[in-house]
Amino acid sequence: MPIRTQSDLPAKEILEKENIFVMDENRAMHQDIRPIQIGILNLMPLKEETELQILRSLSNTPLQVDVTFLAVSSHESKNTSMSHLNKFYESFADIRQRYLDGLIITGAPVEQMEFEDVDYWEELCMILEWTKTHVTSTLHLCWGAQAGLYYHYGLKKQMLPQKMFGVFEHRVMNRKVPLVRGFDDYFMAPHSRYTEVKIEDIRAVEDLTILAESDEAGFFLALADEGRRVFVMGHPEYDRITLDKEYRRDQKKGLSIQAPLHYYPQDDEKSKPILQWRSHANILYSNWLNYYVYQTTPFEFIDTAEIVGK
Repeated sequence: MPIRTQSDLPAKEILEKENIFVMDENRAMHQDIRPIQIGILNLMPLKEETELQILRSLSNTPLQVDVTFLAVSSHESKNTSMSHLNKFYESFADIRQRYLDGLIITGAPVEQMEFEDVDYWEELCMILEWTKTHVTSTLHLCWGAQAGLYYHYGLKKQMLPQKMFGVFEHRVMNRKVPLVRGFDDYFMAPHSRYTEVKIEDIRAVEDLTILAESDEAGFFLALADEGRRVFVMGHPEYDRITLDKEYRRDQKKGLSIQAPLHYYPQDDEKSKPILQWRSHANILYSNWLNYYVYQTTPFEFIDTAEIVGK
């Protein structure tokens, strides 16, 4: 898939080196193709790293994707330069009159706080409400999934006795749903979180359909409102070394942290981590884009005037 970005986005050069087709704005303007409009509300502290991971995950279908990076205005980022944010990011105020085909809401390192204590919670609630009328399908990741489940369904998160940290086996629960089309019966996916939404609470909500879960890690994937909302409790976008970097970071901080489970060969922390979730992550993002964004976007969301007039 050609990913359409600004020509000088730092992630663009890295993706091109990985042989991923990235199209800048100038080239995209010369194609008579209506790209899918995807917003990425990036709540992670290391925004450039998350940009790269999600763009890589979106790169495996023949669709053209026009990406808009979004940041909350009610929080000051301490790990990403203001010059980067000012150049490559827009605010909710900038786009609230627009319609998006899809929106991805990332995780955030605030899960041990009450939702209402997060400094941008009020703004996030406005965005979540806006998605009901302005976004065809919203994909919520990790804390973003917990926030979405709490806002839309009142489901509370619970603290875990220790961090759910590692790569875990999951089983597909309903193979007939297009979101998991092409999945094996069992697949691996990373988790990195201190909280959970209990799977029995999710099962009790009639509008939510659980599509994948794990004996060790619990709930992983669900959708609601015929795919208008998708909730992913893990981090399928993570690259090979993300969990390793988180582990080393927490060790340096002196935190009591276990090594990520099922991640290092023979549990040897000096070994190169095994990449064992990429294929299913690619299928998940591709299925979301194809079946719940591209094929279901209402015609009124599409501004075809420029194409029709040519």
